[in-house]
Formats: sequence, C-alpha cells, structure tokens
Amino acid sequence: MSTTVETPPATTTRFGDPTKTSANARTRSMVGRIVTHVCIIIGVMFSIFPFYWLLVMSTQTTAQIFGYPPKLWFSTHLWENLNAVVHDVPLFQSLLNTFLVSLAVAVLVMFFDSLAAFAFGKYEFPGKNTLFVLLLATFLVPGSLSLVPSFVLMSWLGWTGSFAALIVPGAANAFGIFLLRQFAQTSIPNEMVESARVDGAGFFRTWWSIGVPMMRGGVAFLGIFTFITTWNDYVWPLIILVNPRRLTLQVALSQLNAIYSTNFGEVMAGAVISVVPLIGIFIIGSRHFIANIAAGAIKG
Repeated sequence: MSTTVETPPATTTRFGDPTKTSANARTRSMVGRIVTHVCIIIGVMFSIFPFYWLLVMSTQTTAQIFGYPPKLWFSTHLWENLNAVVHDVPLFQSLLNTFLVSLAVAVLVMFFDSLAAFAFGKYEFPGKNTLFVLLLATFLVPGSLSLVPSFVLMSWLGWTGSFAALIVPGAANAFGIFLLRQFAQTSIPNEMVESARVDGAGFFRTWWSIGVPMMRGGVAFLGIFTFITTWNDYVWPLIILVNPRRLTLQVALSQLNAIYSTNFGEVMAGAVISVVPLIGIFIIGSRHFIANIAAGAIKG
C-alpha cells in the first residue's frame, strides 16, 4: 500500500514574491539610469557640436564650407587660415589689449562689487533699502540706451580712444552686487561679523578677513563671468576706440568680413583664436568656484 506525499503549495505574501519584486525594482532602476545617461550624452553632444563644427570649418576653405554635402571632418587648411588671420589683422596686439582690459575690468568688478555687496548684506545704514531698489532698477535700462551718454562723458573727460574708456565704466555693475549680496546673506553668519566688530576690526578688515573668504565662490564666478563678457564685448570698443593699435580682438576680427567677398575659413580660424583663451580662463578659475560649492555642500 503506497503512501502519497502531497507537496504543500508555495506560500506567498499579500504583496507577492519579495525576490521578484526586488528584481523588478533593480531592473527599473537600471533602466532609469540608462535613460538618464543617454539623455546626458545626447545633451553633451548637442552642446559640443557647435564648437566641433567651428574647429572643422577653421580647417577648410570657403568652397569646402559651402560645399554639398557638408564635410564633417577636418581638412588641411588650418595653418593657411591662421597665417591669413595674422597677416590681415594685428592679432597679437589685439589679443594683448583684450586680455589687459578684460583682466582689469574683472579685478575691479570683484573688488568694488564685493565691497558693496558685503555692506548691503551685513550692515545697516540709512537709506540701505532705497539704494538697493535704485540699484535693481538699473536692470530695467537697456545697455544700448547708455551708449550715447557714455560716449559724451568719455569725450568730455578726454578718454576717447583710450583703455580707460573701456575699463572705468565697467569697474562695477548692479548684477555683481546683487549676486554677491545673496552670497553674503546666506554664507556669512552674523555672529562672525559681530565678533570681528567686537575685536575692533573695521569694515575693510572684516571684509577682507571674513567676507572675501566666505564669498569666494561667488567672487570667482563673477570674475569669470565679467572676464568673458568683457572679452566678447564688441559694440562699445567699436565706438570708443579709434587707434588701430588699441583695437580689441573682436573689433580686429570684424575686419576680416569684406564687402564683396569673405574668406570664411579665415573668419572661423579667428573665432577659434578668440575662444581658446576663454576656455583656459574658465578651466583655471572654475576650480575655485567648484571647490567652494563642494565645501559648502559638505558643511551643510
């Protein structure tokens, strides 16, 4: 007489098999990461492609640039185009002029804007809110409206054609003060300022010992942003500079555009020359900015 042993049914919970649920969660997580990385890669490719296309065109002739189908790989005319740029415009002089002007403006903006922002963010004085509202109101005025009054003022001061007409008007701006004021309010504890005041430190000592180190990330960003903006400025230098030896890079490169015919390979080579220093400045300066942000995240 045989005995049949029945196997008991597998027990399941009301939520299903936990092993299967965990595997499904891991699968969904992996799919999500893959989709995220694919989207990031596509975004990076779209961002880099204009710079890649600029490099490609700088190695081609005008006929190759406008040829069909377009050539997406490098050609052999880069040195020819670079030599044409050096021959047709005062390249090295304009590079030096642009670097000196951009550096001077960036340093002055970091100095004056950080001073004003530290005062607005950490001190109380009569008319503080009114002055800050008037400062913000300047955002409503288009920059093109100030070109004629600025030119008249520079002519009255006798600065027409000089670097002072490029440096002094840009030595401070409302955007930088507003930006660094937010850094001062959020990153500098009031207790530190009060302690410095109790110890007898004046405004400049407190700003240098406490304000500048605590706002380092914002100051670095403002300096990079100002340097790039000044480097790429075209309209104001075109109006105010009359001496060919004092032209900035963007004004000098604009001379490559002829009336009847333009060597676009040469123009693209000049654009590459104007972009490369900006990339170097950003790489050097952004390290301080990223380090400050990371330090703030660790402290938080």
